Amino acid sequence: MKPNISVVVPLYNEAESLPELHAWIQRVMEANHFSYEILFINDGSTDDSWKVIEELAQRDQNVHGIKFRRNYGKSPALYCGFKAAEGDVVITMDADLQDSPDEIPELYRMITEQGYDLVSGYKQKRYDPLSKTIPTKLFNATARAVSGIHNLHDFNCGLKAYRSEVVKNIEVFGEMHRFIPYMAKNAGFDKIGEKVVHHQARKYGKTKFGLNRFVNGYLDLLTLWFLGTFGKKPMHVFGFLGSLMFLLGLIAVMIVGGVKLAHIINGTPAPLVTDSPYFYISLTTMLLGTQLFLAGFIGELISRNADSRNEYQIEKAF
Repeated sequence: MKPNISVVVPLYNEAESLPELHAWIQRVMEANHFSYEILFINDGSTDDSWKVIEELAQRDQNVHGIKFRRNYGKSPALYCGFKAAEGDVVITMDADLQDSPDEIPELYRMITEQGYDLVSGYKQKRYDPLSKTIPTKLFNATARAVSGIHNLHDFNCGLKAYRSEVVKNIEVFGEMHRFIPYMAKNAGFDKIGEKVVHHQARKYGKTKFGLNRFVNGYLDLLTLWFLGTFGKKPMHVFGFLGSLMFLLGLIAVMIVGGVKLAHIINGTPAPLVTDSPYFYISLTTMLLGTQLFLAGFIGELISRNADSRNEYQIEKAF
């Protein structure tokens, strides 16, 4: 029987928190009479996390586990969790007990009754240090501007709810888990909501994320924006920029040549074209323009020969 809810929990070295998290989720599910499954994705933990998951699975048939041979990262863990999830609604949360399972009933209601495709948690009051909260605010402001999803304040919140169709039609890779709402929007799931959720201080261990994730996040956001905008039409950006630069360079060369020709016609000493720095700037601009144009042409050839060139999100068909 298909469960109402699949709870996907990616984790790395969280053996201490898993029994408490499992008991909390179980308590919430039973109180609300949900059928459910819990998918623990062990991302190459070096502690006893997998042993704990096996013990929980022996006691509770709703618990399932996936164990990676090594640490791959949160995005691969979510990808495998989404692939295995069978519930009508998929809930993701972190394993460190900072996300509250008590939020699950309302998240489920927003998906099933209010018709949202995706609901993202918003940790309005955080228990993180300023070294984490300030970069987070800047990052989220940039993500809102680039993605056009202006109602989300916390793109990277681990606590999210999805309709099953959403997670089955997006591919989370690299470190793109920060931008799942943007990926869902690009896939045509644009009814995206937000819910203020309770954030708790970490109870066990220490955070696994460093400041480098913000640098990587900006690079991933730029990649996602470019792929979403020009992924299937690279010639539109590279060809346009290349043509524009080549044209500017050509006009500049013509002006330099015209100046020399004017001196010759007037019988005045004509300076060497190569003495002008603008000549070299013009040549460089033309060369860069040609390279950009060729980059767009090659990108277009790759795009047209890609297996996914005609993959589109189809909602209904008769």
